[in-house]
Amino acid sequence: MRAAGRCAELGSTKSAVVLASLAWDAGRPVSVDTLVHRAWDDHPPAKAREALHVHISRIRAALGIAGSEAPPVVSRTGSYLLDVDPDRVDLRYYTDYVERARALRTGGGDDEAVLRLLDRAAGLWRGEPLAGIAGSWAEHLRTTVAETVAAAAMTRAEILMGAGRFADAVPVLLPLLEEHPLDEALAERSAVALYGSSRTAEATRLLQRTRQQIVRDIGLDAGRLLHRVHQGILSGASARALLRTGGTGGPTAGGFAERGAASGASVPGASSGAPNRGVPSGSSAHGTSPGSPGEGPDNLPRDVPWVGRRDELRRLTAALLDGDGSAAVVTVEAIDGMGGVGKTCLAVHAGHVLRGRFPAGLLFLHLGGHASDRTALTPVRALTELLRLAGMDSSRLPSGLDELTELWHSVTRDRRMLVILDDASGSDQVRPLLPGHSPTAVVVTSRRRLVGLPGVRPVSLDVLPPDDAVALFVQRLGVRARTSESEVAEIVRICGYLPLAVEIAASRLLARPSWSTADLLSQLTDGSGQLAALRDGDRAMAPVFALCYRELDAEQQLVFRRIGLHFGVEFGVHAVAALAGMSVDAVERVLDDLYTHHLISEPSPHRFTMHDLVRGYARSLIGNGDPAGDGDSRLAIGRMVDFYLGAADHADRLAYPYRSRMSVPAGGFSGVSWPEMRDAHAAERWFLAESANLLNVLEWLTRNGSDGQLAVCVHVLAGFLDHEGCHLVMADPLLRRAVEHWNAVGDPASQARALLDLGTMQCHGSRYEEAVAAFREALEITREVGDPGLEAECVHQLSIPLWQTGQYSVVRDLQERTLSFLLQTGDELQVARSVNMLGITHLHMGEYGDASRLFQDALRRFSALGSERGRFSALNNLAELRRKSGEPEAAERFYSEALKIAESWGGKREQAAIKMNWAGVLSELGRPDDSLSLLESVLPVLREVGDRRTEAIALNRIGTAYRAAGQAQQALPRHLAALDVARGIHAAGEEAEVLHDLARAEEEVGQIEQAMAHLRQSVSIFRRIGASAEEAQVERALTRLAGLPRGMGGRS
Repeated sequence: MRAAGRCAELGSTKSAVVLASLAWDAGRPVSVDTLVHRAWDDHPPAKAREALHVHISRIRAALGIAGSEAPPVVSRTGSYLLDVDPDRVDLRYYTDYVERARALRTGGGDDEAVLRLLDRAAGLWRGEPLAGIAGSWAEHLRTTVAETVAAAAMTRAEILMGAGRFADAVPVLLPLLEEHPLDEALAERSAVALYGSSRTAEATRLLQRTRQQIVRDIGLDAGRLLHRVHQGILSGASARALLRTGGTGGPTAGGFAERGAASGASVPGASSGAPNRGVPSGSSAHGTSPGSPGEGPDNLPRDVPWVGRRDELRRLTAALLDGDGSAAVVTVEAIDGMGGVGKTCLAVHAGHVLRGRFPAGLLFLHLGGHASDRTALTPVRALTELLRLAGMDSSRLPSGLDELTELWHSVTRDRRMLVILDDASGSDQVRPLLPGHSPTAVVVTSRRRLVGLPGVRPVSLDVLPPDDAVALFVQRLGVRARTSESEVAEIVRICGYLPLAVEIAASRLLARPSWSTADLLSQLTDGSGQLAALRDGDRAMAPVFALCYRELDAEQQLVFRRIGLHFGVEFGVHAVAALAGMSVDAVERVLDDLYTHHLISEPSPHRFTMHDLVRGYARSLIGNGDPAGDGDSRLAIGRMVDFYLGAADHADRLAYPYRSRMSVPAGGFSGVSWPEMRDAHAAERWFLAESANLLNVLEWLTRNGSDGQLAVCVHVLAGFLDHEGCHLVMADPLLRRAVEHWNAVGDPASQARALLDLGTMQCHGSRYEEAVAAFREALEITREVGDPGLEAECVHQLSIPLWQTGQYSVVRDLQERTLSFLLQTGDELQVARSVNMLGITHLHMGEYGDASRLFQDALRRFSALGSERGRFSALNNLAELRRKSGEPEAAERFYSEALKIAESWGGKREQAAIKMNWAGVLSELGRPDDSLSLLESVLPVLREVGDRRTEAIALNRIGTAYRAAGQAQQALPRHLAALDVARGIHAAGEEAEVLHDLARAEEEVGQIEQAMAHLRQSVSIFRRIGASAEEAQVERALTRLAGLPRGMGGRS
């Protein structure tokens, strides 16, 4: 404890619990019985009051070091009181700020005022309260506070997204989703925030990951909510439209984005940016809002093929329909607390059967009562989610249980909904969630018998009836001659009639064509060496997995256990070899054996997966220390991390040779080689295959590795992360941490390289000012170090954000000086990159002759080096030069050649960039329909990389294509959207070009005054950035337009 700036030992965690208890109820007496219960739960010592007095004495002594400033602990009859204003307790002050903010939001207050209150609350937050202290009261306090933190975060996110600040909402929502991975509404909001931040790939991956986890943890597909959001993203709905959907219906009519993509962007050498993903314009969709009569909210998981359970289904549906207006509460229970018997499947299937009888909606909420890796939802959290699913704005919901219950009763009073509460921990969790007098029906699933609930009509669900279990086994087995009905009946009995165990047993028999059911039965009844059961309580499944494991030899068992340690879903041979400490050849043979045993699958050549349940079993063997000789799993994980680090380093040097690299220490194991990677294309394919595993390694090092390991790993993966283009938020704090590490250990060269990695990522996220600052700092450090090559790279990278913000003359001077130096070093790749970058600068300054000479020189140099990426860049830039010079046919030829290169080595970003640029030429060639079609074909890729500058170009080009098609009115919103993006990232050149094209569209619709104003702004910007050719062109347009009679317009 700290008091008056000094630390004092309380002596025990019990004293800490007592002090926390008094502080939580500051200013109010807390009874001795309450304090005893909070400190010792239901197991107090024999002399509890005397023990409590000892802790009170310790607290008073510790507080005494603060003298008169210390709040006294006052004794009252049968109670104690910490005599202090509750506002002096930061946790109370924090919750007060949050409640005030939410109340202000609910009352329609100013959003900025709400954010200020939340900011004040955030300033008080110091992390999890009572961290590390066990006990039910401490856990309850942590849960209560966690709900307040979640409510504050959701309120903040709703305000930010409502204001269109989707990128700011992402870091607010994603940590919440990590804590509540099965929360579909939270996953939906997180996906919309990512999508609205032009991070479409991450949004779709998040939705896919959530659906997969729901299937894995609950056994059913996700509800309509996530599917609708996913479809909205794929169809190009705007983020605002998806936000208005609120998880209760489809996108609202007309709510689709005007975010397109096309580009005339130059590509600055091998380290260039890539286009951003866009959305086809002109789309429309129609949905139903929660208040409409057509359809209520519905997040019911998809139905599953149905086998048996006819009696249970009949009883359940009859109970749900046998109502007198009151809520029909039906519990579906498992006998002996056993999971996996199909409770959720039955409830969901009944919901689908009765869908037409509940027109006000079908809600599904997983309560997490028996999840092994997270705490169950509290009634407050559950009510908040139910109200949100029912269409309420979560940021405007009350925070107290009584208020939420009252609101839930009000919402359900006149609505005939079906609510499925899945995996309840007990009656106390469910009771507050039941509607009052209402036509809404509730189905509760739980592994426990739920007693004490009003109006309960139980439908007890046992394991599969024997006949159904036999039918399932026979159906899975197909037609086999060597089966015996009596033996099959005994097999399913040993499997406990659990569906999953029955299916696994049937699969084992299928894998052994020579076996009969008698052979399988003999193996299942052999009790020797039987291993521990699965940790999820499904006791009857142990014999099946034990059978599979016993059939393996010692080497196969070792590899099987070690696969359980792998971080990812999919893995390759080399990673397993590292885990096992074996040669690749030996591991390949073992993996073939495991595949034959159906313990792993091979979804693609040389890539393997292991089912989650099987993986859990493999991990349980290691956790039990079985068998001897398994070794230290931490060493195995360390070898795997070393493998991924070394292989990624090797791949990075092939795929991104232009990067300034630091040396990486070799891995500390032998006998494992890197995968074969002969060239850049092979390296990129390896990165693509291992991308998820590399991110998992990075995450593992963040939690478990040293700062040095993490800094090296972030540097090795920086090229991959930059190329992917959708990991900026995740990478940014890690890159900053790497910079701090190299600074702390006194390694300026590595610090400079880390700053280059950071600046490059910021540049591709259109955070140009931050990128310039990072590159300038790297440049200053490098000059002190005296590394000319590294200094040249710093100058080259610094040139990119300066160019992207229209500082062309500055970039020209920097590149000319750098090129002079590089020509003396003999580093041909860096010379070619510098020549190409210098050509881009001259192009944008309107000096087309110099640009042409430099691009031709760069193309020659890249060709001599065999750099396909460099050739692609130079050809793209030559095409852009020809387009700007009024030679669209020549531009098309260059684009065609560049596209062939991109297609040959599979760079989807580069392919998208070329197609987008090509679309601009097609408009100029009088083929606007082809242009729009091409743009729409690449938009899903363009939005993926998060390059806001290219997004502005893309939106502008879509507007140009509409104008070329004679649809100037449709062009206007595209140009305006492009203008917003360009101004938001301070991309001066793009802003000026958009203003020019916007003026052309405005002229065609007769808005002459607006057109002239935008032309003047465009001239001013072009003049400021030194783009003389563009300045002259816009001046001529302005002069011509000034001579037109007002009220007239025409094609420019």
